[in-house]
Amino acid sequence: MKAVKLDHLDVRILRALQNDSSLSQRELADIVGLSQNACWRRLRMFRESGLIKGYSLKLDRQALELGVTVFMMIRTRHHSKKWLETFRQHVSAIPEVIDFYRIGGDYDYLLKVVAHDINAYDKVYQRLIDKVELDAVTSYFAMEAIEDQRPLPLRDF
Repeated sequence: MKAVKLDHLDVRILRALQNDSSLSQRELADIVGLSQNACWRRLRMFRESGLIKGYSLKLDRQALELGVTVFMMIRTRHHSKKWLETFRQHVSAIPEVIDFYRIGGDYDYLLKVVAHDINAYDKVYQRLIDKVELDAVTSYFAMEAIEDQRPLPLRDF
């Protein structure tokens, strides 16, 4: 995707949608001060350019009894394309892994895992190490989510 040049109205639309993606076109147009047609054209351009990749919903983890959040730091000795593809497929098949990054530094990968409890997390861990050879796995257990799923910081115009 190439960079999209945004103006101040585009930023207002994107901020409003990041805060509430369920807004109707009419509500969104009213918030940003555009006609519905003008707003619709901008939204269509955002989708066609790939700037908007979809719409999502924030769920309450506690209400769903997903009380454990774990950040797994993974180091490996393997760095081939074949190993990476196998690892990607394996990790992507684990639904409790909600974020997955290749990183620089002392570790190679960072996984964010949500689970019902420590036993459920241990099953994720066992599933992870069952299929791929890893050098080291270090887990950090979150005590409290101070900020979670924040909107992207969009530049002002």
